[in-house]
Amino acid sequence: MIKGGDIPEIIPIHIFNQGILMPYTALPLTVTDPDMIAMIDYSVNSDKIIGVVAESPDGEKYKVGTAAGILKLYRFPGDVIRVTLKGFYRFKILEELEIDNIPSARVERLNTVFPDDVDELEAWRRSVEMQLRRIMELTPGIPDELQLITLLRDPEKLSFVAASGLEASVPRKQTFLEENNIIKRFRLLRSMMNYEIQRLKLREHIEGQVRVEMEQDQKEYYLKEKMKVIQKELGGHSLNPDVVELTEKLAKKDLPESAATAAEEELKRLSKLHPGSPEAGVARSYIEWILQLPWMDRTIDRLDIEEADRILNEDHYDLKDVKERVLEFLAVRKLNPDGKAPIICFVGPPGVGKTSMGRSIARALGRKFFRLSLGGVHDEAEIRGHRKTYIGAMPGRIIQGLKEVATSNPVFMLDEIDKIGRDFRGDPTSALLEVLDPEQNYAFRDNYLNTPFDLSAVKFITTANTLDTIPSPLLDRMEIIRIPGYTEDDKYEIAKRYLVKRQVDRTGLSGKLIRFRESGLRCIAKRYTREAGVRELERSIGAICRKHAVKVASGTNSLLIVTEKTVPEYLGSWKFSRESSLAKPEIGVSTGLAWTAVGGEILMIETLLLPGKGSLILTGQLGDVMKESAKAALSWIKANKQDLRNDPTKFDIHIHVPAGATPKDGPSAGVAITASILSALSEDPVHNLTAVTGEITLRGKVLPVGGVKEKVLGALAAGIKRILLPQENVRDLEDVPEAQRNALEFVPIANINQAMELLIIRGDKIE
Repeated sequence: MIKGGDIPEIIPIHIFNQGILMPYTALPLTVTDPDMIAMIDYSVNSDKIIGVVAESPDGEKYKVGTAAGILKLYRFPGDVIRVTLKGFYRFKILEELEIDNIPSARVERLNTVFPDDVDELEAWRRSVEMQLRRIMELTPGIPDELQLITLLRDPEKLSFVAASGLEASVPRKQTFLEENNIIKRFRLLRSMMNYEIQRLKLREHIEGQVRVEMEQDQKEYYLKEKMKVIQKELGGHSLNPDVVELTEKLAKKDLPESAATAAEEELKRLSKLHPGSPEAGVARSYIEWILQLPWMDRTIDRLDIEEADRILNEDHYDLKDVKERVLEFLAVRKLNPDGKAPIICFVGPPGVGKTSMGRSIARALGRKFFRLSLGGVHDEAEIRGHRKTYIGAMPGRIIQGLKEVATSNPVFMLDEIDKIGRDFRGDPTSALLEVLDPEQNYAFRDNYLNTPFDLSAVKFITTANTLDTIPSPLLDRMEIIRIPGYTEDDKYEIAKRYLVKRQVDRTGLSGKLIRFRESGLRCIAKRYTREAGVRELERSIGAICRKHAVKVASGTNSLLIVTEKTVPEYLGSWKFSRESSLAKPEIGVSTGLAWTAVGGEILMIETLLLPGKGSLILTGQLGDVMKESAKAALSWIKANKQDLRNDPTKFDIHIHVPAGATPKDGPSAGVAITASILSALSEDPVHNLTAVTGEITLRGKVLPVGGVKEKVLGALAAGIKRILLPQENVRDLEDVPEAQRNALEFVPIANINQAMELLIIRGDKIE
């Protein structure tokens, strides 16, 4: 009886030089060869069949192989394919061909010949099954799939699957593969299995001998240790081998006098201790820490001002104040090498580049960089360490960081210093006072080392999101450099120069597959993110790259141009919208300016008169300071404007600031609130394209406010044409980029009367 079937007449041929692929078995392959990838793609688009043939030791290609189907296929960046082939049946090559540069052949299927005597076939199957059981007994950790062989009842499947798991030469396995008669094939299989059983028995015998030898070594070690204890009890002395080694290392190590003295004292103590005692372990660890620390090792600073400026500009966009301060430090260091380095604290919202700026400073100086995150640290010992007498004691994180960088003058970044906690274990901020004080840190004393360590050469940089939670004594030791949030133009430049390239590289794409236009980047920054930094912007760019990478991996190699129109296809509908100026002047609505953590925005302030007795109603989640500004504005109007069309004492005045879900506070909306109330009472509209900022007093003065740069840029984005700002804030316009500054009209104001004349569109002039 013969089992038959059909296969394609012509199939691609792959020469597999690492063994024999048997029918009914799987072969995982990682493919990087372009010719093999082309063969796989050809097969996928045709019958999904690949002929796998082996190679003889002489380099000749065998004529009988296995037809395999593509079971799984994964594509990875960099032209790498992971494919799993599943053997189906055997074939013989009749004629070798080449189709579309793919090695191919005209083949015919080889069928297995089964005997008519079913009992004989079953006897051979059971014999093979018994030998498999013996092999599994001698093979520890045998894979689960091989254990399932015993469950196979099909003689043909059993023969091929069993042979695939045996160690045999390629010619021997090829002979087995070429045999059509199932009985003869079982005879060859039994011969190979007998050889496998003998090999496994020999291995088991060798492992048993090794196990006995290991037990003998352990016995000798135990007896030697016991002998040492007996000698100690009898008054004998044995030299600790660690003492000799550590003495030699201390002699070669360049140490300060205090550290050398402490190490020598501990070494004398160690020489009197038994090597196995816990005290000896403590002493040995202490000396090893002394040896591993960079007491006198320093890197040479790169004091090239122009090169440092180039590196800082290459790594970061804008941040002018930070870069200038770094160059100043370099210049002072060059003129006075022995000067003390100031402690710099970068303060700003998340994602603006505080930590990465620390890395750039280290690169500009040519120093090692170490970052220590202080967020959530509660234990003072994290900074100063524990005394070495405690079990498991170690130095604090400062000393551990110096050991890691192996230099005593790294750039050491203390990240999130505003998030340090305190509890019963001590106050870590108090421990940092000594670390960050140039007048004290030349003799920093870690509890574990208990000897001074010079930190004066370390360039400490700290970062914080806010200064409110930093204790004033610690704050006094740091030079504060504020890093404000990025404007829309800044985010566009950062995305164009850094973020797009980084995300395109990470997803394995290239400029030939995806490009971002200015309109697309600005749309992402404005409509899909609301942040001071650029982290969410980078995530959104990465999301677009990943979605396009899926299409590319699926076979689509078209170029994606990311514009304002295509962004919603990948990121969905807009997540945020920006307040825009009014289309026309309205009564009771003025435009203020607000500073937020994510930049500047305009603030619409609405006033409505209701029949009543002069009560003030405030809505829009206003803070206490803003509520007080509204009360001050109403008081000034009542005291100075007597001929209004509506008497403020006969109406309840309702002031509302839209976007009620967002908390709002601060005194800078005082002038805008005054204009809104006055417009409602006089029934004269307010200029819709004029925005105003400034704090007011009951005497009618306009006081300066903060965040002028962000407010100006937010007003420009909202379509404002003219800005009224306090006279003392005119100098802050220097921080506004020239192009944006020239696009607006700025009018300085000193008092409320002057502001109202410019804001209110009057029918009859109100004195």
